[in-house]
Amino acid sequence: MSRHVYIGADIGGTTIKLAFINEDGQIMKKWEVPTNTEEKGASIPSDIADAVEQVRGELGIGKSQIMGIGAGAPGFVETSTGYIHEAVNIGWKDFDFGNILSGLTGFDVWVDNDANLAALGENWLGAGRGCSELIAVTLGTGVGGGVIANGSVLNGANGTAAELGHVTVIPEGGAPCNCGKTGCLETEASATGIVRKAKVAVEDYDDSLLHSLVQSGDLTAKDVFQAAAEGDEAATDVLHQVTDVLGMAIANMAIVINPEKIVIGGGVAKAGDQLLDPLKTAYRKYALSRTAEASSFEFAELGNDAGVIGGAYLVKKNK
Repeated sequence: MSRHVYIGADIGGTTIKLAFINEDGQIMKKWEVPTNTEEKGASIPSDIADAVEQVRGELGIGKSQIMGIGAGAPGFVETSTGYIHEAVNIGWKDFDFGNILSGLTGFDVWVDNDANLAALGENWLGAGRGCSELIAVTLGTGVGGGVIANGSVLNGANGTAAELGHVTVIPEGGAPCNCGKTGCLETEASATGIVRKAKVAVEDYDDSLLHSLVQSGDLTAKDVFQAAAEGDEAATDVLHQVTDVLGMAIANMAIVINPEKIVIGGGVAKAGDQLLDPLKTAYRKYALSRTAEASSFEFAELGNDAGVIGGAYLVKKNK
């Protein structure tokens, strides 16, 4: 049995991923519990505390072995206290999550944005292993970002550093974003954004393979990549726009920290080189040449475990 044990928690809108992880980063036990968003997510801390205590007992781990809990939340986090200013998908607003969870469990608790924890996980044991400068981008329903600079996560003055999905890329006439702005990267390069753009694009291409899927309402980002692979002009045009604007946004962020690695994850990344090859081309087009020379692109390696592994590392580096 490992002498030191770290607990990672990755809080999503549907489930909370939990894991007991040893000091070498090996997952001893991982499981999920439902995210109860009733009454503005008030029961989530107690749900986590109950689940942790039950599994701790099952594994025979003493309380003195637990070094703490590292939790990721999808919102604006005050990392010094674990206070959540807002996490829309969960219902939290001005919620003292870190202190509540610590009081319920008796363990020290550190909290960060979920995308930052995914970046930390990849930086510890994944595709960005050991990099002092790293940009991690998660392309899913939205666009998440995390940045490691000088070996530490960038949080910023009030916890909104590296919100890459909310970089403005369409200054005028862009689609509305959930954040309240328009023209954010998330509206262009997420799976949702790709579908939205494809629905618009097929109006100009009468012979597009995507017409029937658009009409049925079953169109997915995966369908757009598949159609492009089959030579569909509408889909090809959409993916060119997406990779171009994403490459520009990453290049602009790269000029700030001069990254060694740029790690791409999330469901959209399953497109593989069909995404990565044009993305690298766009990045090199927009990046300062010396910045581009120093950086390489990698696909994320940890998958759904990145958040809990990052949570464990958050404890490890702070303890």
